[in-house]
Amino acid sequence: MSLPESELGRRQILQSTLGITAAAALGTTGLLTTATPARAGTRLPPVPGMLGDRRANELWYQLDEVTLYNQPQELKDAYAALAAELGERWQRAIVLTWLEVLESGDYPDDFTDYVAAVRWPLQVLSRVQLDVFDAFYRPGSSRLVSAFSWFGQGVLYDPRRKEVHTMNGDPPMGYRAWHIFSRAMMFLGIDRSRWRAMIPLNAFAGAVQLTAKPDMYHVNPPLPRETVRRLARSWLPRTPERLDTDFRGFPWPTQQTT
Repeated sequence: MSLPESELGRRQILQSTLGITAAAALGTTGLLTTATPARAGTRLPPVPGMLGDRRANELWYQLDEVTLYNQPQELKDAYAALAAELGERWQRAIVLTWLEVLESGDYPDDFTDYVAAVRWPLQVLSRVQLDVFDAFYRPGSSRLVSAFSWFGQGVLYDPRRKEVHTMNGDPPMGYRAWHIFSRAMMFLGIDRSRWRAMIPLNAFAGAVQLTAKPDMYHVNPPLPRETVRRLARSWLPRTPERLDTDFRGFPWPTQQTT
């Protein structure tokens, strides 16, 4: 998923009541098992040339479709409202404002006041993105952890995009942008519990990608299973408040991601 702010990354604001914990992520299904259909009776047709998990590929493909390539009119209007209120580079404006006020003694109040004017477009953005996630994974599914892990590792190749599903950029700054927009939604009371559960998954995927350093145009070898488990144990239990501090220093030092 992306918007026209290349310095923030191709997929910048990804967004399900996840309820994912480190214990669930490290359960018997593991982090690298094949995901089964999220809903009974749903099967996805094969795509010739696709590499990696079918359902996870479809999740990221459809998220791009809805938020970039074939936007519904309501989302186009929401993007226009964000630009009208915050300027054409509204994504960058929100990121820079968050970084500035995070150092103040009035965070999160100052940041909440800043994004209050764009509550409606953020509500639209939240609903559109959550609907995509809910279409492919049950809320609370540990398989969604795998989908984020595969995204960070760059092992999902989709010939319909002619590239790997992963965050672009070196470092991939879209993960921080996603965290910041998630926090904005939380502070405004927009799907608060769902964003609180999603935020650690974003951080986990970011840590995985910083470790794997995938190529966007060729399917990448997976990380060792124990490396993924170790990253999950470190990042999935972290609170949004703790991750505010982590993302302030993004990209994290190597010792934090291994």
